[in-house]
Amino acid sequence: MASKFELTREYLDELREVIGTENESKAKELIQDLHAADIAELYNELNIEEARFLYLLLEGETASDVLAELEEDDRERFLKVIPGEVIARQFIDNMDTDDAADIIGELSEEKKEDVLLHIGDVERAGDIVDLLSYDEDSAGGLMGKELIKVNENWTIMKCLKEMSKQAENVDEVYYVYVVDDNNKLKGTVSLKKMLLAKNITKIKDIANEDVIYVKTGTSGEEVANIMDKYDLVALPVVDSIDRLIGRITIDDVVDFIRDEAEKDYQMASGISEDIEHSDKVFVITRARLPWLLIGLLGGILGALVISHYEGVLKINPQMVFFIPLIAAMGGNVGIQSSAIVVQGLAGRSLDLGSTWAKIFKEFLVAIINGAVLGSLIFVYNYFFTDSYALTLTVSLALMAVILFAAVLGTLIPLVLHRVKIDPALATGPFITTLNDIIGLFLYLMIGRMMYGLF
Repeated sequence: MASKFELTREYLDELREVIGTENESKAKELIQDLHAADIAELYNELNIEEARFLYLLLEGETASDVLAELEEDDRERFLKVIPGEVIARQFIDNMDTDDAADIIGELSEEKKEDVLLHIGDVERAGDIVDLLSYDEDSAGGLMGKELIKVNENWTIMKCLKEMSKQAENVDEVYYVYVVDDNNKLKGTVSLKKMLLAKNITKIKDIANEDVIYVKTGTSGEEVANIMDKYDLVALPVVDSIDRLIGRITIDDVVDFIRDEAEKDYQMASGISEDIEHSDKVFVITRARLPWLLIGLLGGILGALVISHYEGVLKINPQMVFFIPLIAAMGGNVGIQSSAIVVQGLAGRSLDLGSTWAKIFKEFLVAIINGAVLGSLIFVYNYFFTDSYALTLTVSLALMAVILFAAVLGTLIPLVLHRVKIDPALATGPFITTLNDIIGLFLYLMIGRMMYGLF
């Protein structure tokens, strides 16, 4: 077993010195035993010219694997200084079509055309162009063209010969797909059955017709859910008339899930578009500013609510001390409820038909939480404040805010999902700001009612 690579300062200094003297043989010696991911890690520590020198020494599959391992922004910087012909011959020619399409799709239109023109295999270039035509978050955008398929009318003997030819371009053989004369998907066949069957047996006699597949337009999210539900490591993709045109492997889905998780995290944090730390200041500002403006508007509305109930605060100024508590608890409860719903919607574990049941369940949970927290704050105020009205006000308001925030946090992501808006929006500043305003309103309204009784 190879030991884990550790990037040390001594190793990096030696590598830089070798690169500086353009000692190609020594540089190859230093990186020859490294995994592609470890070589990609070096890129972060090298300047663009050093990285260019190093990567041009790589050959074949290693070169393409390193390119695929690079972070998107690092890869973009690197490819800018590499000629299109080198990208095509040294990297793209050794990649699976789906990875090649992803990388070419990141290039400018001019360089994209240059790379495609230099791909040696015209059929392969055509496959990549086909993949580029699909939405990157659809089954068509996730799939690769490499697969093994056999005709249902072939005999076992012919299948074995044809499969040996196709296997040259396939890294992992998960399934052998069965098609008819029109290339329509008919099922799968196991290698075990083929080995046990007689050479003259036709594939259709031993094929399994119960095959799960997706169309090219199927969303990446649905693809991930299908593969998770049925424990699939590969999923065939067909066109509108059920012709087999590709397959999606589990590594493609894992990459998609990771990217979606990053997008949802940014959205939940109040960032309206996918950004990287290396993006320009204007791009980062544009992504952050809209939700900060919403937060500003929420703060203004909160101030207006407080000013409207200024009389209540004058009667008992101690109420001001608990405003942060009320606002924080409302926001926290709302985020908890919305996060659970968003998670359920993303994983398809939440049945939209049980919306009211879900709201009622969250309401019951909120009653318990509200009762516990309301009781604790009641005990605190009873012993540490001299106003019974304040004690009741804070306790009742806290319970009311928790109940309302739980229902709102459950309902909003469901509504957003119904109108085809990403429900992850509900777990960020939107739900927090809304609960702050409503929480303040409930607190001060209950305060005015309570102080009218005492």
